Amino acid sequence: MTAILPSKPSDQDQPSFRHELYPYRGDKQFLSGTLGYIHEALEGGEAVVVAVPADKASLLRGEFADEHDVTFVDTTTLGPNPGRLVSAWVTWMKERGDGDRPVRGIGETAWRGARNAAHLSELRYHEWLLNRAFARSSAWSMLCPYDDADDDQSALQSLSRCHPLIRQDGHYVRNESYLSAQAYPFEVLNAPCDPYQELSYTHGDLAAIRSKVSQCAADAGVSEDQRLKLAVAVSEIATNSIRHGGGRGTLRTWTQDATFLCEFRDAGYIPDVMAGRTRPTPDQIGGRGLWLAHQLCDLVEIRSTREQGTIVRLHTDVPRS
Repeated sequence: MTAILPSKPSDQDQPSFRHELYPYRGDKQFLSGTLGYIHEALEGGEAVVVAVPADKASLLRGEFADEHDVTFVDTTTLGPNPGRLVSAWVTWMKERGDGDRPVRGIGETAWRGARNAAHLSELRYHEWLLNRAFARSSAWSMLCPYDDADDDQSALQSLSRCHPLIRQDGHYVRNESYLSAQAYPFEVLNAPCDPYQELSYTHGDLAAIRSKVSQCAADAGVSEDQRLKLAVAVSEIATNSIRHGGGRGTLRTWTQDATFLCEFRDAGYIPDVMAGRTRPTPDQIGGRGLWLAHQLCDLVEIRSTREQGTIVRLHTDVPRS
């Protein structure tokens, strides 16, 4: 990648949170890079948290079976929504940090397991958000291995823009294509698929919204358990629209690619890019609606600008027949 500088950055150049992308090809290169990264950590007295696909985890477990300072975690228990990952990493890092002890994470996303283009886009957004979430966490570092076996340079370039550093030959170098503090370049949301249902709502319409979504979800084949979860998420997002989006909004529902979607549009603006991705504190006032939506839905997409207002899309997987 031409955007990489040829030398190791100085302490003044690098961000406090060291976030490295590690492109590799094949198990041999995966092990070479990750083993070197882990040994660096252990030699420096740091703990390590490893969250990689099962086949990669099995390669590393054999090397560190008796190493107390290397912990393996299973991201599949979180479900498919990348919006749950930031808070999970915060928990894992704090648990292993024992106060101020430095911790290194290794997080490899199963990119080829992405359900659709929307899911893939949110996975990339999660990688970019890690820089914002941990901007002041100088005690934490993360390596993100990426299997470049397909030689898809456009995909690699898109991902590299989410990482300020690239690991090469056992060292990290600064990545000039990193987006830094710029606004994240979201993909434009596709228009709803025909046929779709539409309902305008305002104060006093929550019951009608829940009823509409429940019926449309049942018609789409969403399970009863998921419909109950979706009803809670729908209530939270619609309430946010009414309270913070000008008192009214528009609901659209449709089914696409084995996914039932609920879209909420209003005139509000969400300035906090981390909204819904960090666990609310017990004494926090507000801010729980988007968090609950992320916990209850298989994917949540948010697009919000001062000029165009806010769109929130809730995705629920539909069992394939």
